[in-house]
Amino acid sequence: MNHCSQIPDVQGSLDRRCIAIDKVGIKNIRHPIRVRDKSEGIQHTIATFNMYVGLPHNFKGTHMSRFVEILNHDEREISVESFGPMLRMMVGRLEAKSGHLEMNFPYFIAKTAPVSGVRSLMDYEVSFIGIITDGQHDFTLKVVVPVTSLCPCSKEISAYGAHNQRSHVTVTATLNEHMWIEEIVQIVESLASCEVYGLLKRPDEKFVTERAYDNPKFVEDMVRDVAAVLNVEPRIDAYIVESENFESIHNHSAYALIERDKRKG
Repeated sequence: MNHCSQIPDVQGSLDRRCIAIDKVGIKNIRHPIRVRDKSEGIQHTIATFNMYVGLPHNFKGTHMSRFVEILNHDEREISVESFGPMLRMMVGRLEAKSGHLEMNFPYFIAKTAPVSGVRSLMDYEVSFIGIITDGQHDFTLKVVVPVTSLCPCSKEISAYGAHNQRSHVTVTATLNEHMWIEEIVQIVESLASCEVYGLLKRPDEKFVTERAYDNPKFVEDMVRDVAAVLNVEPRIDAYIVESENFESIHNHSAYALIERDKRKG
């Protein structure tokens, strides 16, 4: 005897308010994942998942337990390759017309100091975002890249020195083809006043300080320079690029954003 069939399904009961819900599901659930990096290695890390579906106006609730079942469906560690199939499974299992799946995780890249050559790991905040609406599927890659920015105005007006700060440049790119996380990171770091490293020796500190001084950037410069590269990248259909400078001489941040959907011309 199936005991579940004897228990009332309250979530599936009729709701008479006739108001659809855009997103309903579970948020901030952690699960092991594995990510293949560009050097052909495998990273094992922990991701935080947000899983939502659209709920039609006539249903009282969704079945929350099914989200967790989907997360634990096939394997102990979820791979990047299973991200798309998991999104489609979620929409199918919950009989929804729309679905939204986010996977947020730290990603590590080995970097070499510019003079001494010492190696260290840098961590980057990465998100995979998948959306299905009426059968149409969009995949978005979001990467937060820490960099150094040096103020051009400070350099111009000061007899010596210039104020600089650590900045976060965030690229959120809707892709039509695979793009490595490392490629996004490289685009941003190459356009900053200077990139940042996990470990530097004294000759390296001299190098990065002088490089930033020779390459000043306003927050506006940063987003425009990154946008110019993303505009001609054929694998990117749409993007948002943001830059936040954590100011060293003010108690506030400087911020700029550019958003473009290339599919709209």
